[in-house]
Amino acid sequence: MTDEAAETRAEARSAGTAEAGAEAAAQAPAEPVEPAGPAALGVVRTPTGHAGVDAHLARLADADHLGADGHVEVYEDVHRGLREALTALDAPPLPGPYENRS
Repeated sequence: MTDEAAETRAEARSAGTAEAGAEAAAQAPAEPVEPAGPAALGVVRTPTGHAGVDAHLARLADADHLGADGHVEVYEDVHRGLREALTALDAPPLPGPYENRS
């Protein structure tokens, strides 16, 4: 019975060690997790039929390969280009070569 008693005590010690290890792991500060790298969102861009607008919308794909801090520059550039395209729609048409006759 001495062998059985020794085995029982050894099992109890190993169980206690496992519990102590679990408690220590729970109390230990978590290792810092590295942020995930840039990932494409996979947003489908439907062509508008206007080459200038489509080019600006295609530029949004550049943000897929940048970190979040780089998105602002791309978004501002696209916004500026789209705003210019809309402003151009409101501009009066330029006179043709024969419309300036006096």
